[in-house]
Amino acid sequence: MTKLFKVGGVSKSKSGYKVRFATDTTRVKILAKTDTDIQLFELPSGMTKPQLVTHLKTTELYANTMYKEAIDNADAKYNAVATVKITKAKSATPSLAALKARAEAAQIAELAE
Repeated sequence: MTKLFKVGGVSKSKSGYKVRFATDTTRVKILAKTDTDIQLFELPSGMTKPQLVTHLKTTELYANTMYKEAIDNADAKYNAVATVKITKAKSATPSLAALKARAEAAQIAELAE
């Protein structure tokens, strides 16, 4: 079950600007205790975090350079493209039977000389 948020925006905390998610506007009271420059607004419909961040890129908040960086960081976090790690194929380890066969072949070759 995914959580849907009805309020979203940006606020400035001690560590910088952050994208904020909330279920209702009472979140403003909580943020006002620690944050400044709080820009929250109601969304047209309930959204997941990735949808909300994508929606913020279409709002007027994205035009502000300070908010833009926070929105881009959240977009990288919540809408990241999965990367595929390519690993080099490991060479097969010879089995004990293969080692014995090679040793026997070497002994036969020595005897043939």
